[in-house]
Amino acid sequence: MSTNVESWVPGLGSRKDGGVISVEVLPDAATDALARAAWQRLIDAGLPSAGRHTGESNRPHITVAVRDSPDLDKLADLADLLPLTLRLGGVLLFPRSGQAVVSWQVIVTAPLAEFHRRVAAALGPADERYAHTAPDDWTPHVTMARRVRLADLGAAVEAIDLSPHVGEVTGLRIWNATSRTVTTLR
Repeated sequence: MSTNVESWVPGLGSRKDGGVISVEVLPDAATDALARAAWQRLIDAGLPSAGRHTGESNRPHITVAVRDSPDLDKLADLADLLPLTLRLGGVLLFPRSGQAVVSWQVIVTAPLAEFHRRVAAALGPADERYAHTAPDDWTPHVTMARRVRLADLGAAVEAIDLSPHVGEVTGLRIWNATSRTVTTLR
């Protein structure tokens, strides 16, 4: 397991004010490039885009689990299960309050579902606020843009111009939202 000791402080994500730690899988280079190109097309169209976040840690990913204080050691062996085939479908929308998150749909294959279940088992049950990442409730996706006004959805879908794609999940990382750091497991 490759961890950056400075990036992991046990308990930092256990704050009740929204601090969280996400377990994320990363796509192969070709899939990453396709997602980043879609981010750029959104920017070029003057729309919200995940590409507007220019921090070093920002990259296309799929959130597998969210917890307050996961035990990283329990995830080490799971990194060895990668790579996995990654099948991406069409555009997926998560509407809320006059706006939506626009995403690239991840098709749940049997190996990806099994990987997800093993991550969830290693971390233990999710708090209710993270139930959307629990097995059987998980909707995997690669975020293209957040806070897209409903009036702009047509333009956003046209701009990202995503087609089905087959690639691989090749990386595994932890994102600590409280300390804003990444720990790479693979």
